[in-house]
Amino acid sequence: MTLPAIPFRRRLLVPVTATLMLGLPLAASAEVAFQYDLPAIAPEVASETQEKPGWATERFAVAAANPLATDAGYQVLNAGGSAIDAAVAVQMVLTLVEPQSSGIGGGAFLMHHDGEAVAAYDGRETAPAAVNGGLFLDEHGEPLPFMEAAASGLSVGVPGTLRMLELAHAEHGRLPWAELFGPAIRLAEQGFVVSPRLATSLASEQPLRDDPLGSDFYYPDGEPLQAGVTLKNPALAAILSEIAEHGSAALHEGPIAEDLVARVQGHHTRGGAITTDDLAGYEAKRRDPLCTAWMAYEVCGFPPPSSGHLTVMQILGILDHLPEVDPAVEEGVPSEPWLHQFLEAARLAFADRGRYIADPDFVEAPGGDWSVMLAPDYLALRAALIGEESLGSGGAQPGNPGELATAWGQHPDQSEYGTSHISIVDEHGNAIAMTTTIEAAFGARILADGGTGLAGGYLLNNELTDFSFAPEDADGNPIANRVEANKRPRSSMSPTLVFARDGDSRGELVASLGSPGGAAIIHYTAKALVAMLDWGLDAQEALNLPHAITLGGPVFLEEGRFPAETLEALNARGHEASERELVSGLQAIQRTETGFFGGADPRREGVVMGD
Repeated sequence: MTLPAIPFRRRLLVPVTATLMLGLPLAASAEVAFQYDLPAIAPEVASETQEKPGWATERFAVAAANPLATDAGYQVLNAGGSAIDAAVAVQMVLTLVEPQSSGIGGGAFLMHHDGEAVAAYDGRETAPAAVNGGLFLDEHGEPLPFMEAAASGLSVGVPGTLRMLELAHAEHGRLPWAELFGPAIRLAEQGFVVSPRLATSLASEQPLRDDPLGSDFYYPDGEPLQAGVTLKNPALAAILSEIAEHGSAALHEGPIAEDLVARVQGHHTRGGAITTDDLAGYEAKRRDPLCTAWMAYEVCGFPPPSSGHLTVMQILGILDHLPEVDPAVEEGVPSEPWLHQFLEAARLAFADRGRYIADPDFVEAPGGDWSVMLAPDYLALRAALIGEESLGSGGAQPGNPGELATAWGQHPDQSEYGTSHISIVDEHGNAIAMTTTIEAAFGARILADGGTGLAGGYLLNNELTDFSFAPEDADGNPIANRVEANKRPRSSMSPTLVFARDGDSRGELVASLGSPGGAAIIHYTAKALVAMLDWGLDAQEALNLPHAITLGGPVFLEEGRFPAETLEALNARGHEASERELVSGLQAIQRTETGFFGGADPRREGVVMGD
């Protein structure tokens, strides 16, 4: 289907972007405080595990999923920018160089610490006003196959990343908004080297080939772009230039918004419901974080609509009530007894997650307070259900943490994908943990050029598939995370800030961390916290550990990382364990006596930089 051409307003740009568009050096503008230098960096191989050294810094540090993005954040911090300033620059570059994972067409959760207070900034996508619980049901009332729903206009939520970053920058930015877009614009215009991970993702992807713009841009001559090719994205450069000058309104109103709506509503398989009113009306939210005492620390994470913090801390809290076992992390592998306890705690936590957690504007917390799900007495009751044998698939049932006005049904098993994570600490006492996503790899597989008519653009999210496809369970009980108009789908994203505890007071920052990985984000983050704060591993050692996950059914161990005896012992307990590729993308920065130490997941191409 050919979409109608939408006029694109070309405006006089602010000095930094005008300089970039003309190809002049940044120093040509006397008004520019932040001067971006193109780095001599090529992303390392990421289709295979790569050994990472860990990085020690003194004044500041930035960790992101691609070296070009990390370098952009580093240059912002080195110019005196804040952690929020660096996050804006990093996210814009990730939109360009890691389009399969996050971008301006998606959403994000950001945890921020300003040296005193902790805040949670919610940029989660919302459902359009015209949708209802039948969004993902076919003509017979049955849920659509996941990919049929995801790779379509039905799945696109109203993006929120830009509005969220704009809100956070207004409160904590130090450099001008427009200057932070310079790195991404310059890379988009002059070109960047396609990384092995992007090339591998394109080669294994099919639905994006069916999108007219996506096919032309990422599959020239019918073949996927190869690693090492230099790729320019003039459409994204023009779009980012508009956003640099006019803020998030450039995406949420006017020709760029109209182009987004046309591509969603006019999708060649199933059109979606987004309107220009949905885009114009989107609001980012500043929420109260959830901060939980654990060991000698205070762990702060995101509240619902994220299930991340509640589920991570349920896992850790249940483990605290179990008999102590030796984790015996020998040759980088945790012991089978510890894995058994960890997996059983995850089963119970995910059962509660599936029953109770959803957008708090639509769903009440058990007992009227989400923290009751983390009450020690309640977690002790949950821990008492764990024995030497596994509860097995379907054996872990939701508990009763508090009274509810509505009897919720259990969320069905569904796939969750995607995402990227950024951790930053600056020299001014600020720190952020930001997890950002377009959901599945390449989102809804819809490339939007903003109506520019230029090559390239940005990808739209498929975030609405994080809702339950079925609005009710088999007994007719409504599912808390069902589709409703203007609702935010439940997420697993777990951006986390950790602080020392000094009695009842919050002490200094200890760590910033998080990961991509769909629902497995929760396991990855929980295990990293245990490894760093309980077992005493440094950030890189913690991120190197192999993964083990369960969402309540079978257990999956990271392929090729565990002895055969571990798999056999877990199966002897009834875990139904097998091996699978588990590709996290953890980033972590921890405070040390001399500054900071950062780690990057060896499974991806991220690095840490700082001074």
